[in-house]
Formats: sequence, C-alpha cells, structure tokens
Amino acid sequence: MTNRNKSIPSISVSYARNGGSTKANELGMRPMQELAYEQRGEQYLLIKSPPASGKSRALMFIALDKLYNQGLKQAIIVVPERSIGSSFNDEALSQFGFWTDWSVDPKWNLCNASSADYGGKVNSVSAFLESDDKILVCTHATFRFAVDKFGVEAFDNRLIAVDEFHHVSVNSENKLGLYLGQFIERDHVHIVAMTGSYFRGDAEAVLTPQDESKFATVTYTYYEQLNGYEYLKQLDIGYFFYSYSYTDDILEVLDPAEKTIIHIPNVNSRESTKDKIREVEHILEELGEWQGTDPATGFQIVKTPGGQILRIADLVDDDPTKRDRVSTALKDPVHKNNRDHVDIIIALGMAKEGFDWIWCEHVLTVGYRASLTEIVQIIGRATRDAPGKTSARFTNLIAELDASEQAVTEAVNDTLKAIAASLLMEQVLAPRFEFKPKNSKSGPVHGLDYGDGGYNSGKCNVGFNHETGQMQIEIKGLYEPKSEEAVRICREDLNEVISTFVQDKTTIERGLFDHEVVPEELTQVRMGKIIKEKYPDLDIVDQEAVRQHAIAALNLTQKAKQTALGGQGSNSERTANTAFIDGVRNFVMDVRELDIDLIDRINPFSKAYAILAKAMSEDSLKEVAATITAKRVSIPYDEARGLAERALQFKKERGRLPEISAQDAWEKRMAEGVVALKRYRVQQKAAEASGGN
Repeated sequence: MTNRNKSIPSISVSYARNGGSTKANELGMRPMQELAYEQRGEQYLLIKSPPASGKSRALMFIALDKLYNQGLKQAIIVVPERSIGSSFNDEALSQFGFWTDWSVDPKWNLCNASSADYGGKVNSVSAFLESDDKILVCTHATFRFAVDKFGVEAFDNRLIAVDEFHHVSVNSENKLGLYLGQFIERDHVHIVAMTGSYFRGDAEAVLTPQDESKFATVTYTYYEQLNGYEYLKQLDIGYFFYSYSYTDDILEVLDPAEKTIIHIPNVNSRESTKDKIREVEHILEELGEWQGTDPATGFQIVKTPGGQILRIADLVDDDPTKRDRVSTALKDPVHKNNRDHVDIIIALGMAKEGFDWIWCEHVLTVGYRASLTEIVQIIGRATRDAPGKTSARFTNLIAELDASEQAVTEAVNDTLKAIAASLLMEQVLAPRFEFKPKNSKSGPVHGLDYGDGGYNSGKCNVGFNHETGQMQIEIKGLYEPKSEEAVRICREDLNEVISTFVQDKTTIERGLFDHEVVPEELTQVRMGKIIKEKYPDLDIVDQEAVRQHAIAALNLTQKAKQTALGGQGSNSERTANTAFIDGVRNFVMDVRELDIDLIDRINPFSKAYAILAKAMSEDSLKEVAATITAKRVSIPYDEARGLAERALQFKKERGRLPEISAQDAWEKRMAEGVVALKRYRVQQKAAEASGGN
C-alpha cells in the first residue's frame, strides 16, 4: 500500500537508548529539570530544551522555590495558546519526592476558566494581582493586554514565566517582546523563559544582546534528550515531492500502521485545493471505507482494504461542536497512555506547539510552514518516548513545479526552505560541538573518549563524552573567542547563527545551484557578513572566531552525515548509535591535517544537493536550477566589499594581494571582488561628480 522509499530521509539519526533522560532523582526531577533547578536562584533564566524534556515541570519546581524560599509574591505563567495551559494543571510533586505540590486554583487558570466573575480575563489578572493567591496561568495575549492596561510596575516582585519564548522578538511590533524589555529595564521581576527553539525562524532576534546577556542559560540538547530515552532509537527527517494534488499521492508516504499526525496545507498556500473539508474526505477515502463517526469521541472510523479499523480525529472541521468534542477526547487523561485510543490526527493550525501525543510515530506535513521554528516544533510532536515506539519520522510533502512563472518562484522558495529546515535540524539533533585550537599545549581531557587508538598528540583529535553528548574537536589555525559574549555565543548560540545562514536566500541558492561557486564565498564572505550584522558589538577577532566555530559545526555535521547515512543497514546497533561520532572522527583521521582553511573549503550545501537530486524529478530539478541561474547577477556591492576585506587579510598573511590570474579559485575570486569594488567606487564618484554639476 505504501512505498516509503519515495520519501528520501535527509537525516537519519540513531540513539543509544541509555534511559538517562527519563530517570528521576530523589526530588522527582529528570536530568534537564535538575539542571534547571540548580539555577533557580537566578533572576533571569533561559531554558533551551527540546519538546518532551519536561520544561513545564521544571518551571513548577523553580516557581515554587521562588514563591516560598526567595520571597516572590506571585507567579504568572504565560503560554501562547489556551490548549497549552493544561501543561500547568495541578501536579502532586510530593508524591515523587519534592517538598510540596503544584496547585492552581481553577479560577486562576485563565486558559480554562470563564473569567465571568471579574468581567473578562484582563480584569481577572487584576483581581489575581490584588489577591493573596500564588499562581496564575494565562495566554500571551491576555498577559499583553493586562500589561498594556495596568503597566509593568503592577507586576513588581513577581515571577513572569514565558513558555514558548521564541514567540518574543525585538521587533517593535512584537508587544510581548516590548513589555519584556521594559520589565528587564525596571528590574523588579524575575523572568523564566522556556523554549525548544530559541531561534525564531524569521531572522528576527528574540532579545537584544544587552538583555540576553542578563540571562543565565540552561541548555539541554536534542541529543541528550533522545539518547537518554528508553524506547525511541531512530529519527528520520525527509521531504517528498508530488505532482498534481497531494491527496492523490499521500499514501506514497502515509503508512496507516503508524500513529500519524497529518497537517494539511493552509488554504492560502499553493498546495491547498482551497476546499479543506473535501481534502479531509479525500484522505479518508484513500485510506479505506468510512464506517461512521464514534458518538463518544467524534472520531471518524475507517476500515482499510486490509481490514484494519482506523480511528481518525478530524481537527479541521470548523463546526465548534464537532471539533470541541474531538479535541476534548484527545485530551482525555484517561486515555493518555492508551495507544489504541486514536490512530491518525488530521489538523490545520492545531496539534503543533505544545501538543502532547506520546504515541505519534510520524508527522506528515503538507506544504512549507511559516518558519523554521514551526518545523522544529512540529517535529517535536513525534519525538516523545513511548513503550514499543522504536522509530519516528517527519515528512514534508511539497508540490513540484508547474508551468506558471509565479508558481515556479513559489516552488523554488518552498524547496529552499525545506532544505534549510533539514540542514538546521541536522545541527539541532547532533551532539554539542566544542572546538579547540590544536597547538603544542594540546592534550587529552578527562572524561572524553578518543576512540580505539586513544589521544594522538601528533594529530587533531576528536573526544566525546557519552553522558553529556559533548564532542570536542581540535582544529589547527582556529581562533579562540576572547570576550565573555563571544565565548557564550560559541558555546550556546551556534545553532542560531547557522539558522540565519541557511535561511539566507542568496547563500543557499548559490551553494546548491552555482557549480562555479568557490566555497569560501559562502563560508567566509556570506557567513562573515551575517556575523557582522548579527553581532556588531564584537570586535573583528571575536567575529572571526564565531564565524569559524559556526562553519566548523555546519561542515563537520555534513561530513559526519555521509558516514551516518552510508552506515544504515549495519548489523551492529553500536555502530548505528555512534555513526555520527564515527563520521566526524573518520573525516578528521582521513584528512592530512584538519585546519580551518580546509573546513572553509567545504561547500555546506553539497550533500543537501545530492539528496535533493534523489527526491525531485530530473525535469523539476533542472527548472529550479534554471530559475535560480537566470537571476544571477555580477558580484553585488556587499559581497565585493567582503571579498576585498578577505583580500586584505590575504595580503597580511602572504605579503601580496590576490591575483586575478591565480590557479587557486578562492584567490581568483578575492581578486575579482577587489576589481568589482573598485568599479563600484568609480561609479559612485562619477555619480557624485555628476550630481554636483
């Protein structure tokens, strides 16, 4: 019935299942929660941790300590939508060893309460602030309106906890970000910010560098989370291209035997047929014969040709009576651990952020979503651990090109965005990188495994900590960050830097489809420009250090992926579990010398192109390439200036400027940049002279 080979995984990662991330300490805290609780005394705390790692409960532990041991008056928990408010329902924490329980008076959970007693939710916030009660739960919107009405000073001496913190941004139109900036400036509240994806996906910063520097950060990676599961051992992420209507091809990637969430396309997208109700009906028809509706849950009952009975939750129907009944049935705590309660969920705008269905094995999303952040959140629906669930996957179903010029442009953009999401997820799922310059003082670090041969003082080494997922790699010629901020960026924010890089349209277009591109144009010039714009307050040395660390992380992940994907099908589970680490280690051993120049000479997008060529038809691939090539122009001014700056660095190192007749492609390109910059300046002077006459 299905042909899963047509869905090409761009990422396939295996994990050790050591059970570490699910084990609780004597206070009932899992490892991430324990890490966060150790920082409970911080006034400003940022928790970066993947879905299902227990951020909600971590906040409960921290908030209770701030209320009863740190003298704060109240805690206000702010969530992006009402459905997520249930994550902060009462919890008997003392049952598992903590010193008290988490309890929210029903009237103060404004995600559930009617708030009629106080004349609306904003007035309910005011009533809470004047009360002696301790905990309020409300949506981002309610909180924004309350601050707008009562001012930031009304919240003094309280904890403001913001869930899904990536909804915040420094953009002046983002009211939540504006008010948080005012809270930080006033400095009379505590803030706990929580997110599974600190990058926003739209290139906007979440916080200003000045505000961000005030936060202590707890980072728990996807690798630590998934490696510490008991059951889930493999995660595949890929994309599939279809022709005509997606509903005709959906069974190419949808396996009815898997617990699946299907996100149908937005009605305004090119993938949509503009009739969402009919799309759901068509999916049901493709799956089998409709048997009716379960009167208790509202689930659709479908019998497949093989005789399997499917229970399908339709969250697309706008009829509030029908949708509320289905939504309530999905949230029923009695069935939380019942694998057979539902088989497939079909949604539009729901079942994404904060949605908890531990049995989900496959998230099938039709059309590109609004941002990389949304993709990361959607993938998180499948990464819960559950008995018998050994693998999970995410598939992005994307329309191939059609004849019209507008659709071609949209198709190209969607294709590039899907690849960007894939590249970013590879970084998110990888072990944490730490890079060290290789020099005469280098030596082995306690706690790191250097492989069968141990530490080799004559080579660059790769050390790995199996408990923390930290990978330390020695690189010759690597700049070390000097300032505290640069050190923090290299330790905490490389994924955010890479997110910006892979979303840069010019970068990804040239990296994929310009076969004459010199890799250093991407790794040095384009990434260098992004670093300067993103961190203008860093000095030149620290900007270069951040650039080198980010490119090293991206390119070494790409090299490791070749080994990881090539090793699929191995009989050795240990080999599968360590494929990524082995891939990095093998690459480092195979090269004569691992230095930053070598890393800069790798095109970060070459492997992505190879996967794209397998997933897309040859005609469509040619049309995408032709569309992008047709837009190519001569060296733009910013790029010419960047190349000229690199040429000056070249002169400092070599004692001469790059030559345009050089055999080395990078030297030749730098020389072309110098020529182009001179031409721009001549044109500028001519224009100024003309304007003065």
